Amino acid sequence: MKKLDLDVIEMVIAVAEAKSFVRGAAVVHRSASAVSMQIKSLEDALGKPLFKRNTRHVEVTAEGLALLEYGRKMLALRQEAWAMIVRPEVTGRIVLGVPDDYAPSLLPTTLRQFSLAHPRVEIQVIGRPSSELIPLLEDCTLDLACITRSPRISGEHIRFEPIVWAGSPSRAVWQERPLPLAVFEHGSVARERAIAALQRQDISFRMSYESPSLTGLVSMVEAGLAVAPLALCGLPERLRRLTQQDGLPDIGQVEIVLARSARSKRPPCDYLAEQILGGA
Repeated sequence: MKKLDLDVIEMVIAVAEAKSFVRGAAVVHRSASAVSMQIKSLEDALGKPLFKRNTRHVEVTAEGLALLEYGRKMLALRQEAWAMIVRPEVTGRIVLGVPDDYAPSLLPTTLRQFSLAHPRVEIQVIGRPSSELIPLLEDCTLDLACITRSPRISGEHIRFEPIVWAGSPSRAVWQERPLPLAVFEHGSVARERAIAALQRQDISFRMSYESPSLTGLVSMVEAGLAVAPLALCGLPERLRRLTQQDGLPDIGQVEIVLARSARSKRPPCDYLAEQILGGA
């Protein structure tokens, strides 16, 4: 019987959840080529494919889904065993802030593993834009927050995240001038950088929709009424990623950091911070 390397299982889970070898590799801090090679070796050993690959995303096969179910249990058990020996009495409550567009890529695996390892720690998550989370850190409403770096607050590096243009797959609204924009409210770094990129190329634009809600922006884009600058990790598959070939400028990337309030100097917060920084 072949051995199942838990580190490779972790790669399989990361790729499956990110639906991308590139994004999955970033989660486990490896190169995409290294992750692809390790998963291919596992597929060869199993004699079955775990993913269906195409140019846009990867799809998990039936065999891959079965391995994911067992793999998550194996990783959770490893984490639980480690914590039970090393940190058996961790209790408390943590309030964590994260913007809606960052949450799907940052939280599910991390919070699942943390909760299994520390079942006596209660976690509350508050989803708001980074600009609204900063005051909540400053007044200690939050313990931790995964936010876009800004001069106003310090934080530990999690990763760099590309900001991309999102468009409707059915209506080429990005060809209109002035360009209709759906953007987050003032204070959004993605908004500021998108506008600056348009201004550098003398592309006229108009504010079609402003909202603190990712759902609202996605709805406008999906309806073909505007384009929106979104974090790549928050771009729904049903929307089209627009590029310079579509006549829109490159926006660049933002840095996601883990910021802490003065109230977070407690073991449960230290352990969750460690989990976020180690798994992002």
